[in-house]
Amino acid sequence: MAKESIKAREIKRQKLVEKYADKRAALKAAGDYIGLQKLPKNASPVRLHNRCKLTGRPKGYMRQFGISRINFREMALKGLIPGIRKASW
Repeated sequence: MAKESIKAREIKRQKLVEKYADKRAALKAAGDYIGLQKLPKNASPVRLHNRCKLTGRPKGYMRQFGISRINFREMALKGLIPGIRKASW
């Protein structure tokens, strides 16, 4: 489980990216790279990191489901994910 401060930091970054998205696109289209540099560092979408929605784990993230591989496996075993079933042969 990730620390609450780390999860909060990611949420803060996400809000900044959304806030400056239009301004960033306009500056990029105009070719104003000096203006882009004046924006906050965390306004860049490159600084975002995918994290598990349940635990905040940064590694082993599955985009299609938005959770880590560990939570995916547990939920699949319990039958909590529709259309997913553990293979056995």
